[in-house]
Parts: sequence; C-alpha cells; structure tokens
Amino acid sequence: MNMRFSGDDLSSRTLSIIDDLKHLEGPLLPILHAVQDAFGYVPDEVKPIIAQALNLSRAEVHGVVSFYHDYRHQPAGRHVLKLCLAEACQSMGGNELADSAKRLLGIDMHATTADGSVTLEPVYCLGLCACAPAAMLDGEVHGRVDANRLAGLLAEVRR
Repeated sequence: MNMRFSGDDLSSRTLSIIDDLKHLEGPLLPILHAVQDAFGYVPDEVKPIIAQALNLSRAEVHGVVSFYHDYRHQPAGRHVLKLCLAEACQSMGGNELADSAKRLLGIDMHATTADGSVTLEPVYCLGLCACAPAAMLDGEVHGRVDANRLAGLLAEVRR
C-alpha cells in the first residue's frame, strides 16, 4: 500500500484534521490517530504542522509518535498481522509463533514484506489470554494460533 501524497495534500488534510479535533481536551493523540487513518502512517512532514497548531515543540510530537507502537512511520502493507507478545501468550508459545511468522514472511517485527502484502507488528494483549497464543489479522482476532494455523491464515491473505 504505497500511497503517495503531495506536500500540499499532506498539509491541507492535516490542517483539516487538526481543525476538526483541536477542540478536544488533550487533542494530540486523536489527531495523530486521524492522521494515520488518513495517510496510513504519520508522515514526518506533518509533525511540525501539528506541533505549531497545538503550540508544542516538534520534539514533543515526535516523542509521542515514537513512544507509542500503534503509530507507524511508514505505510502498512495491504494486510496487518499483529501477534500478542504479552506474558500469557509468551507462556503458551507466543515467542515461537512470532519466530515462525518472521520466517514465513521473511521480515522482522515492525516491517512489511517486499511485495507490500503483510506488515508484522507486536501487540501486548489482545484480550484472549485464555486462548493463547493470539493473533489479529486485519482486525480479526484468532486464538490458539500455532505455526500451521498461522501459515494457513497468511496463505489466504497472500493469494
């Protein structure tokens, strides 16, 4: 999903998002989420725009984007696979499942396959602790995922 936006389009859409949300108490996080929804990630070019509009430093905006794992620094693939790496899932083979996913996709966490089909991301609880290890593929949660089931899920979305 390599969407490209011109600088003017980034600026105008970002300013529109800011205008819609700046009235909220603590508007930075909602603005960043809306920017990511609009562009698929938080482009570096919009950070100074947001900072100026909210009377923050660029470092403050960058710090928030880099602190929270939900914000992307580049567009995601057509499909997003999130693997739970919280304690319950780890105890039931979550780390091994993550290793399998990395091998199957040929990428590491926070990366996208060369063909742009899948982005692999860690998450630290999907609320399926009793059905660990858990995964989320394109917003759909799956419990008791093993390497074979994961391979099947990935084969479906990569067709």
